[in-house]
Amino acid sequence: MKCSNHFDAEGNARMVDVGAKPTTARRAVAEGHILLDAQTRASLAAHTTPKGDVLSIAQLAGIMAAKRTADLIPLCHPLPLTHVAVHLALDEHGVRCEAICQTSGPTGVEMEALTAVQVALLTVYDMCKSLDRGMVIQGVRLLEKSGGRSGDWRFTAE
Repeated sequence: MKCSNHFDAEGNARMVDVGAKPTTARRAVAEGHILLDAQTRASLAAHTTPKGDVLSIAQLAGIMAAKRTADLIPLCHPLPLTHVAVHLALDEHGVRCEAICQTSGPTGVEMEALTAVQVALLTVYDMCKSLDRGMVIQGVRLLEKSGGRSGDWRFTAE
């Protein structure tokens, strides 16, 4: 695992200098899932949860989180995001979340997409915890990224 660029010669944490890197269009897509019991899924589908429209609130939370990633992750650069989309959908096991983040800049938006997914799913947990304390957030991962020196990357299940 290569992480040495976040440390100086003495081993101290440092923010990477991206000032000399070219500005390019950057995009990242991340996903995750929260497992819910059948009763909680039914309540979400019927829009009868005690705290209201869970998926809409979680979507907004994910968007807000993407915009605040640099405040949460110590060595992330604050980025001028040009687009953030968070999609949540019920499935047979719970809720799937996908986040898409874009910018034009010297560094990527992977952390913003991953943060959006995590916070959106945590919001589902928070709003449904009175119904189901056994929820499990899982499978949060980067699906794809584009732009920058390293080029395009796509997750492939092996």
